[in-house]
Amino acid sequence: MQQFILASQSPRRKTLLEWAELPFQVIVSASDEAYPESMPIEEVPVYIAKNKALAVKEMIKSQPALGSPCIIAADTVVVLHETIIGKPTNREEAIISLQQLSGQIHKVITGVALLYQDKESTFSEITLVEFHELTNAQIEFYVDKYQPYDKAGGYAIQEWIGVVGIKNITGDFYNVMGLPVSKLMQKIKQLGIN
Repeated sequence: MQQFILASQSPRRKTLLEWAELPFQVIVSASDEAYPESMPIEEVPVYIAKNKALAVKEMIKSQPALGSPCIIAADTVVVLHETIIGKPTNREEAIISLQQLSGQIHKVITGVALLYQDKESTFSEITLVEFHELTNAQIEFYVDKYQPYDKAGGYAIQEWIGVVGIKNITGDFYNVMGLPVSKLMQKIKQLGIN
């Protein structure tokens, strides 16, 4: 069975790959998450994911015992009115992010990069998420209890806020969690990996 490397520290992506029953290990290398200002928003997560994958590929060159694994990297962005809502760094930013998303429809775009031997495959998936109008009390409760500071847009769909706050979702639920697993499995098959 082909070995995979998940180039991400995200516990959600790790869980999703475990659910897919892929044999993998997590190896992360620091990579720059900056991107050209002129880049179309839809291309940003793929660009960042590819940089993450390339950083890990470079790092494992000196580890022949790993063989030739397939590297999987991903990046997720939340987009509201063509503006990326980043990961909040503190309570105030998390509250502001959720206030902006309240009552709105936003896009969640996950970019994925696969590197296998001399092959490369990149793709993205877009899911539309609509929030109910959230009260400030709901937002503050969620932020204080769940501290969503490592999450794009300041929330995780599989937590309390997703259960009570999301009105509608169009597209892949798991994409909002951070990895469009079904599409990923199809791309792995297209690369000729068993």
